Amino acid sequence: MTEAAQSINKVVLAYSGGLDTSIILKWLQETYGTEVITFTADLGQGGEIEPAREKALMLGIKPENIYIEDLREEFVRDYVFPMFRANALYEGVYLLGTSVARPLIAKKQIEIARATGADAVCHGATGKGNDQVRFELSYYALEPGIKIIAPWREWQFKSREDLIEFAERHQIPVAKDKRGEAPFSVDANLLHSSSEGKVLEDPAVEPPDYVYQRTISPEQAPDAATIVTIGFEKGDPVSLDGKKLSPATLLAKLNDLGRDNGIGRVDLVENRFVGMKSRGVYETPGGTILWHAHRAVESLTLDRGAMHLKDELMPRYAELVYYGFWFSPEREMLQALIDKSQEPVDGDVRLKLYKGNVIVIGRESPKSLYSSTLVTFEDDRGAYDQKDAEGFIKLNALRLRTLAMRDRGR
Repeated sequence: MTEAAQSINKVVLAYSGGLDTSIILKWLQETYGTEVITFTADLGQGGEIEPAREKALMLGIKPENIYIEDLREEFVRDYVFPMFRANALYEGVYLLGTSVARPLIAKKQIEIARATGADAVCHGATGKGNDQVRFELSYYALEPGIKIIAPWREWQFKSREDLIEFAERHQIPVAKDKRGEAPFSVDANLLHSSSEGKVLEDPAVEPPDYVYQRTISPEQAPDAATIVTIGFEKGDPVSLDGKKLSPATLLAKLNDLGRDNGIGRVDLVENRFVGMKSRGVYETPGGTILWHAHRAVESLTLDRGAMHLKDELMPRYAELVYYGFWFSPEREMLQALIDKSQEPVDGDVRLKLYKGNVIVIGRESPKSLYSSTLVTFEDDRGAYDQKDAEGFIKLNALRLRTLAMRDRGR
C-alpha cells in the first residue's frame, strides 16, 4: 500500500450499484483498506434505486454507511432551470444534460464526507472523458483539501475481461449482458440520456435504432400534432396546460410529450475539454421543448439590448458548465446577470409538437414589450413618425460614408 493510500481512512464513493462501481467499491477496500461510504443519487435516470442498497450490503458496507437520496426536485430546480434561463447550448447543439448533473452529485458527496468525517471522495469517471474534470473541480471548489481517488487512472486493469475476472474472484454478480463488451455506454437523468462509444465511434455511420433510449423516431410519431401551453414566471416554467406543477414533475411530463412526438434527438461530434473530439447521441425530449418555449416568452418580454447581451454571453456560460466550472465565481457572476434579466419573463407559450419538431404557435405576457400600435402600418395615433427614420439612418451611416469617401480619395 502506498503512503497516500495509508493516509486515507474513509472514502465516499459515488455509487450507482452497477457492475463498474461495484468493482470500484471492492477495489477500494482491497487497495486502500479503507472504510467505504456509498452515495447513490436519484436524478431521474430511471430504473430501481433500492437495489443499490442491497448490493452495497452484500459487498460488506454497513447500513449506516449507505446513502441514497432522491434529488430530482433539487436537480431540476437548482441546476437545470438556472441553466435554461441562460438558454445554454454547448457548441450550438448540446443541452448539457450530463454536464449539469455532476456538480450536484459532487456537492452531496462532499456534504456526506463532512458529516461522516471522511477524508476522501471517489468517482467512476474514466481518464479520457469530461466527467473526471467536472467531479474533481467541484470537489476542490467545495472542499479544497479533500483527497480524490480516481480508480480508472490508478488501477492496472487493461480490459473488460480483467474487470470481469476481478468481479468473479470477489463474488460480485455479473449479469450475462455485462460479460461482453457493451455496444455503447449510457448516462441518463431526468433531463436527458447520452450514448457514446463502440457502435457510435464512427461519425459517418448512422446510429442503430436500439441506441435511442428516450424517444421514438420522428417517422413513428403520430400524424396528428400535440398542442401544449407552458406557463413561465421569472424565466422558469411553472405550469403545463394551466396546471401548476413542481419542477421535476413538469420536466417529466414534458419528457413524455417529447418522447411520444420524436423530439429531442441530437447526433453530435463535440470537442471534449480534455482535447479530443467525440461522437455522442443525446436525447433531451422535455428540455428541447422547454428551450424553444423559453426563447419564445423572452422574445416578448426582454428588451433588445438585454436579449442580445444574453445571447453573446450564452456560449461562455455553456462552456463553463460543460468544462465543470459550475461552482466558479465567473459562472455565479453570469448567473446573477441572467437571473436579473429574467425578472419580467412571465407569460404563456403555445407549442405544436409534431414529428420531431417544436413549433411556437402563440405567446402572450402581461409584461410584453410588443406593441401592435407601433408595428402596424395603419398607425392613426402618431405613435411613430416615419420621417424620423431618415435622420436615424443618416446618423448611423455617417461613419460608413466617411470611410467610403476616404477610400475613394475624396
